Amino acid sequence: MDTKGEVLQMLKKAVETWDMELVHEASQNALSQGITPYEAIEKGLGKGMINISERFNEGLIFLPQVLAASKAMEEGMAVFEPFIGKDSPHTTKGNIVIGTVQGDVHEIGKHVVCAFLRGAGYSVFDLGRDVPPDDFLEAAKERNASIVAASALMTTTLIGQKKIVKCLKEEELNIKTLFGGACCTRKWVESIGGDEYCSCGSEVVECVDRMLKFNKGD
Repeated sequence: MDTKGEVLQMLKKAVETWDMELVHEASQNALSQGITPYEAIEKGLGKGMINISERFNEGLIFLPQVLAASKAMEEGMAVFEPFIGKDSPHTTKGNIVIGTVQGDVHEIGKHVVCAFLRGAGYSVFDLGRDVPPDDFLEAAKERNASIVAASALMTTTLIGQKKIVKCLKEEELNIKTLFGGACCTRKWVESIGGDEYCSCGSEVVECVDRMLKFNKGD
């Protein structure tokens, strides 16, 4: 039988090599050995995604590989999700609600962002695409979110980000906003009163870490 360390390494490798068969095998091995879902995700799948992020930043791999790795991580997490909450309490770095704004159906980049954030230890609640501002608001309240993140890929849908800021401010919620997307710019985010702009998925973990550290007053 593989040791605990070997199983965690298998999980990491499965993400790094986007090996669906290996990710299922390693995930089942982790459960059979009593490795908690959180440890398997943080020290196995997540480590693999961090490596993917670093390789992407260095130009060693490209978007198709990142998406494949993201899919592998999601497959592994799907194995563990039914068991989350049945062992020791989970400590997350923070809850993040994310989605593509209303009128926009693009979400490839969002999937990458979700994978990187989950790999870094955040609880990410993906609302999908074409999401109305009120849905972001309700999900943020329901999930006790620290950050609402929204992407816009078309100039015609940028207004959705502005509406999200307006909704949060009207409710006087202490929730940070993070925006990105092909047509989104730092200048735009500043003009609508958003908190942060992120230009690409590979930078999102550093950006969110910085936002929440500031939010906690550290």
